[in-house]
Amino acid sequence: MADQVSPGSMAGVGQDAGTLMQAGTGSAHAAMVHHGRPVSWVAVSIIMAGFLAGGIGLVVGPVWWLFWAGCAAVVVGGLLALGTHITEDWY
Repeated sequence: MADQVSPGSMAGVGQDAGTLMQAGTGSAHAAMVHHGRPVSWVAVSIIMAGFLAGGIGLVVGPVWWLFWAGCAAVVVGGLLALGTHITEDWY
């Protein structure tokens, strides 16, 4: 079996209530919370709205124009996400 990290072996990292322990000091500081850039949220919202519209278009009809409009919105949101480097929002 592969060696696994035990819960106490990560010196200085706290997992409770959003706090981060500094290594060696033992004092708790508020963790930096990063929620992403607004343009990332816009891209994700466009993708979600397109997915929802396409799904509704299939369920109620099918209403093909609504389905294809939803597909187009997903593509536009995806291109926006790629163009603004959405995958580099985490750190």
